[in-house]
Amino acid sequence: MTRIYLASRSPRRAELLQQIGVEFVVIPSDIDESVYNAESAADYVLRLAREKAHAGSASLQTLDMPVLAADTTVCVDGAILGKPASDEEAYAMLASMSGRWHEVHTGVALASNCGIEVALSTTRVKMAALSHDLIAAYVSSGEPRDKAGAYGIQGLGGTLIERIEGSYSGVMGLPLFETATLLRNCGFAIPNRAA
Repeated sequence: MTRIYLASRSPRRAELLQQIGVEFVVIPSDIDESVYNAESAADYVLRLAREKAHAGSASLQTLDMPVLAADTTVCVDGAILGKPASDEEAYAMLASMSGRWHEVHTGVALASNCGIEVALSTTRVKMAALSHDLIAAYVSSGEPRDKAGAYGIQGLGGTLIERIEGSYSGVMGLPLFETATLLRNCGFAIPNRAA
C-alpha cells in the first residue's frame, strides 16, 4: 500500500501528510457539520471524522486504498467554536480566548476494508492577552475566516499563542502521531518511519 485517499480539501492537512511522505488522492466528503444537542467537543470531532471517512469511502467504486478524514474544533468553557461566519464572530471568538487557556480537539478516522478506526488528539492552548487593536488587525488580515476558533497556529495566529500542551500538528488540523498510528495499524508503511 503506497497511497491513501484524503477526504479533506484542507491545504494544511495535505501539507502535513506530505511532511511525513504519505502520498494521497483528494476525494470529496461533504457532510452536515451541525453539533448535536449536549454533544461534547471530543465526541463531535470524532463523529465528524468518522462520517467524513464514511462519506469519502461511499463515493468510491471500490475501497482500493484507505480513506483518511479529520475534523478539528476549538472549545472554550465547553462551547464549541467552529469556523467564524463573519469578521464580527471571529473577533468575538478571539476576545473570548484572550489571556486564557482553551482546548483544540482533532478527531482522525481511517476507513479501510477492515472498517473505520478513530483517534482523538486534544491540545491545551494558552492565548496571550490580546488588545482590541491586535484582534482587529488579525481579523482584518483575513486569516481567521476559514479556521476553527478563528486562528491558524501555523500562520499569523501563531504570534497570538503563548504556549501549547499537546500536539502542534493536532492544532493545525491533523495530529501526525495519531494519524501515523492509524495508518500503521492498517498496514501502511510510513516512508520515513524510524527503524
